Amino acid sequence: MAIRQSDAEWRGDLKQGSGTMRLGSGAFEGAYSFPSRFEDGQGTNPEELIAAAHAGCYSMALSAGLAKAGFTPTRVRTTAKVHLDMVGGAPTITRIELDCDAEVPNIEAAAFNEQAETAKKNCPVSKVLAGAEISLNARLA
Repeated sequence: MAIRQSDAEWRGDLKQGSGTMRLGSGAFEGAYSFPSRFEDGQGTNPEELIAAAHAGCYSMALSAGLAKAGFTPTRVRTTAKVHLDMVGGAPTITRIELDCDAEVPNIEAAAFNEQAETAKKNCPVSKVLAGAEISLNARLA
């Protein structure tokens, strides 16, 4: 399976510094800063990118599950809201709300809800956000 890569660079201290995040594919590059992450400043932030990844993964997982169950979705649109809160004095992602609106011909609500819950539990981004091993190779330049 694939290994995906993105990178980020931060310059300066936490409050006055700024950074750039780049997707390995080149599809996105954006600035981020303390105000864009913890206030309402311009730019992106890690939580916004996590939300996009989760919404995209969930939509694909639900579409795949529906197809496997014999239903062809016309459209699956998902919004993910990532909540960043202070917990014990540290910024912490406390929850993610997935809001999905789908058009699926000929499916009953119970069957749709079953597929929706299965996708929430089994999409790769849901799984990693539930707790994955994280390795680290850190060095001074």
